[in-house]
Amino acid sequence: MIVARAHPLWLAYILHRLSGLALALFLPLHFWVLSMAVTDAARLDAFLTLTDMPLVKLAEFGLVFLLAVHVFGGLRLLALEWLPWSAPQKTWAAAAVAGSFLVSTTFLLRAI
Repeated sequence: MIVARAHPLWLAYILHRLSGLALALFLPLHFWVLSMAVTDAARLDAFLTLTDMPLVKLAEFGLVFLLAVHVFGGLRLLALEWLPWSAPQKTWAAAAVAGSFLVSTTFLLRAI
């Protein structure tokens, strides 16, 4: 059982599940901040000044990384369901994580 859990595709599955959970937990906060735009613009402006902090920019990098991991992981799952099984799918899983890191790092570099 332990050997199966060290398999790269099992790790890709866990990463996809955890990224989905983290994004689902983030959504209420995101909607709350968006509601400030409608209800209290001054409070929104005060809240948005926090986005200039380096820690917040790092958290945004993490959020974009989770989103990219979830998107690429979902595409990998679609390929698993619709395409015949092939040995290079571990490579595609690694490429999904690498692509996610590339997208989120690009976002971070543009933000700072």
